[in-house]
Order: sequence, then C-alpha cells, then structure tokens
Amino acid sequence: MTEAVEIFTDGGCRGNPGVGGWGAVLRYRGKEKELQGAEAETTNNRMELLAAIAALDALTRSCVVQLTTDSQYVKKGITEWLPQWKRRDWRNAAGKPVKNQDLWQRLDEAAQRHEVHWHWVKGHAGHPENERADELANAAMDALTAQGQTA
Repeated sequence: MTEAVEIFTDGGCRGNPGVGGWGAVLRYRGKEKELQGAEAETTNNRMELLAAIAALDALTRSCVVQLTTDSQYVKKGITEWLPQWKRRDWRNAAGKPVKNQDLWQRLDEAAQRHEVHWHWVKGHAGHPENERADELANAAMDALTAQGQTA
C-alpha cells in the first residue's frame, strides 16, 4: 500500500481585503516540512487557495495526498463546484465570472498531478496540524507587517 503524504493548510487575512498569509504542514513517513507566505493586499479565500497550491507544488513527484483544510470554500470548490465552472467556461451558476479563477486553475492543475483526497476540519477547534498551519499563516502576516509591506 502506498503511504500518503499528509498536508494540512490554512490561510487568513487581517481585513478582507488586507494583509494575508497562508501556512501548510506536509508530513511523509514521519518527517515534516512547513511552508508559509504572505501578501500585502489579498483576501482570506485567496490565502486558503494559495496554501493548498503551494503545498501540492512542493511535492517533487506524483503522490497520494490526504489534504486537510479548514476552508469549505476550498474543499467544496475543488470537489463540487470546479467541474461545473469548467463546463460553464468559468462562470458560476448565476452566469458571473468565478472569483479567484486564476488560483482555481492553478489548484486544479496542481491537484491533477496527484491523487488528492480532500478533507475538511473545523478551524480553531484544537486540531494540532490545522493550528500549526494557522500559526504559520499568522507568522507570515506578522513578518510582512513588520517589514512595512502592508497596503
């Protein structure tokens, strides 16, 4: 049986839009890698998407992935809404352009390189890896703010 890579992601924003950050914890065979990033002017949903994209892009070969997010937007988007958006030429049910299409396309491309199983966990509910991803996202925002990079 192939051992899966476990990924835990989180994104957040101070103000929406505002300074935002994302964090990810990747685990494989007992070893962990942490990733984080921030942007000066963004939204929480963009940060949630970027966390998943960066984590999947960090994998050097095709893998079985168990990806856990606290974002229903990411989980439902990739598992339920994405196929419909693509069929409608990136329009939602109301016929309007899909928000964050650029990142959804990147996530779709990154996910297709792997066998990804998507999971949702309630945020800020004591899930250790989700809490760590949240800490990484906040640390990235703190670092960006300290550099005076806020809009």
